Amino acid sequence: MHHSFLSVIAVLQSQSQIRSLAEWLTGAYAELAGNFSDYEFVLVNNHCEQSAIDAVIRPLPEELRKNIFLLNLSAPVNRDNALLAGLDRANGDYAVIFEFDFAGSPQLITQLWEKSQTGFDIVYLRARDRRLPWLQRMLYHIFYGILQRYSNLRIDPRAHHSRIISRRALNSLLRLRENSRYLKAIYALVGYNSTAIEVEHPLFPEPDTTFGDHFRTALVAITSFTTFLRSLLLWIFISSCFVAGVAVFNAIKVKMTNVDIFGEYHQTISGWAYLVVIISIFFAITCLNLYVMSIYLSNIYSEIKNRPLYIIESVKRY
Repeated sequence: MHHSFLSVIAVLQSQSQIRSLAEWLTGAYAELAGNFSDYEFVLVNNHCEQSAIDAVIRPLPEELRKNIFLLNLSAPVNRDNALLAGLDRANGDYAVIFEFDFAGSPQLITQLWEKSQTGFDIVYLRARDRRLPWLQRMLYHIFYGILQRYSNLRIDPRAHHSRIISRRALNSLLRLRENSRYLKAIYALVGYNSTAIEVEHPLFPEPDTTFGDHFRTALVAITSFTTFLRSLLLWIFISSCFVAGVAVFNAIKVKMTNVDIFGEYHQTISGWAYLVVIISIFFAITCLNLYVMSIYLSNIYSEIKNRPLYIIESVKRY
């Protein structure tokens, strides 16, 4: 028997999850009761029918029901914010986010805890592959490529939401009170020793989540945790200077020789070269102004978020 207090968290946001709730609770309860001295279940109702949830929970044994806490959200929110509500309520030494996809493998909870005892504060389940249509799979590659190239965060593209988080790592995570949250990036931002357990269960598209939802989440992550847009504006500015230089050179060449850079003959029109030069210069200046403004906005955005400058993991005395 392990003397640790585990808070097991799950989000209910679809009918399929409600249908598997009894199996999930029963399996997790058997695993926890046989291996841990203290535990609790924190269920977050993300705008599902309360009566449907009650109908599943009421027939369960009293020993199980007394460890269940159901948090009913007043309005539907995205999955990460719903998980945050459960993490805020978690009282355990460890918080375990355990997805309904693993209802048939409750032993993974104990495996996560045992792995955490080898010196890791965050242990997550890692899929061997991601089952998506080829177009969505390509977009995921682009998304994670941007995150890895334009940020210092190391985010595993095959990580499941399921993971165990130690109390000290959870306390640091909860300090980051951002309105636009992408939890996988915040796990990486908080730091602490992290590792993964490989599982056979692949990553599937989340039910009732549209492509638009994924796209908005991607925009939140890219704008909140990377410098991609600022770097993009820099390259637009450099490209605009190159295009402006070529346009000015071409205009002067046509003015002097009536032949453009492609070797084609053009009749000289009075004022044309001057107009092209002025437009090109102002085009480059406009792109420069956008780049400078993006730097200021990026700095202001970072200050408004008020993220901690550092997080002390531990203090050791000798």
